[in-house]
Amino acid sequence: MALTGLDIFKLLPKTNCKDCGNPTCLAFAMALAASKTSIENCPHISEEAKETLGGASAPPIKLVKVGKEGYARELGDEVVLFRHDKTFYHPTCFAVEISDTLTGDALTAKVEKVNSLTFERVGELVSIDMIAVRNDSGSPEAFEIAVKAVAEKTCFATVLISEDPAAMEKGLAVIGTSKPLIYAATEANYEKMVDLAKKFDCPLVVKGDGLEATAALVEKVAASYKELVIDTGTRALSQALAEITQIRRLAIKKRFRPLGYPVIAFTASDDPKEEVLEASVYAAKYASIVVLKADEKSQILPLMAQRMNIYTDPQKPSQVEPKVYAIGAATKESPVYVTTNFSLTYYTVEGEISGSKIPSYIIACPTDGTSVLTAWAAGKFNGDKIAEFMKECGIDSVVDHKNIVIPGYVAVIKGALEEKSGWKVMVGPAEASGLPAFAKSYFA
Repeated sequence: MALTGLDIFKLLPKTNCKDCGNPTCLAFAMALAASKTSIENCPHISEEAKETLGGASAPPIKLVKVGKEGYARELGDEVVLFRHDKTFYHPTCFAVEISDTLTGDALTAKVEKVNSLTFERVGELVSIDMIAVRNDSGSPEAFEIAVKAVAEKTCFATVLISEDPAAMEKGLAVIGTSKPLIYAATEANYEKMVDLAKKFDCPLVVKGDGLEATAALVEKVAASYKELVIDTGTRALSQALAEITQIRRLAIKKRFRPLGYPVIAFTASDDPKEEVLEASVYAAKYASIVVLKADEKSQILPLMAQRMNIYTDPQKPSQVEPKVYAIGAATKESPVYVTTNFSLTYYTVEGEISGSKIPSYIIACPTDGTSVLTAWAAGKFNGDKIAEFMKECGIDSVVDHKNIVIPGYVAVIKGALEEKSGWKVMVGPAEASGLPAFAKSYFA
């Protein structure tokens, strides 16, 4: 059980020296109990007290790293249940499964297909995070061959799936230095799996049979090794969701250490569409890794979009850099459109203008990442503001004309913008979907 602020205060030097950045030792103790500071910030605490308080200062969910430098993924280290309380920091990792029953060209083709699961969305490059190699064959030798083939063709972090310590050792001998995730330690094999995890310095999944059995097994394993990830072994979606949610609540609200580790989940359906739905549920509540078999771009992209939405700071809207953007081979005669720098708005407008096949410029005005109507209502997207930014971004030197297109929803700013900028203002369509037809009518 976690120590309270008063419990921690009793172990502090009680000098109120303020060296920790807090006005009193009691304030520091309360901050430490709430995981808002580190025990290292107190320079006068005794070593005995530091050892006692180590658990209290640790995050409720341990930080675990998987993968080699440059491609590593961080799991856990979350401190809240809901993103409106505080930003989620470590996005759910998606791992696509590859069976060791594949060989030769079939295995190569599968790895190349998984490697291609990268996308650009709202200006960010996103991709899957891991490849999971499963020992379906039951053969340690086949597992070793598959792991080696995958390691030679990808840089993604790897999950090695086998409950056979002999097969796992062969796989680790191939890629153990790149810190793969070992899956899994069970009641029957955990001592051997812990020995392998220690030998190769790799994180280890502890797989139980339900919530209580998992907690009990974690306590056994954590006595000698703590770089752990949890799997309750449940595959039915509703029950797995309930257990993962309970793990998060117990770890954060009750500081129940046996469940204070990242969680891995597996999709169970054979239908890729159902798999994606399962994965989306696990990403929302609260899996650190989701392993799935679906491997088509059309199946993976929705998961990437959902993850981006969940793991953004709700208090900081996604936005692009305010500046002039050239779309296509724009020239000094190309039309000029203006919009806000909210990512979703900008990329929607950009996509429609690109679809018109008419090279153009877009001025993304600084509106703190808000949409057109929101920015206009807040006074951030009006004639004065747009005219001011037109001067700052130097659009006068980019084109030889003085014509600009504004969104139809803010047609009311036309007169003020013409007066302030000296440009002729054209009122475009209200919806971005109308831009191709508008462009072809006026600029083709």
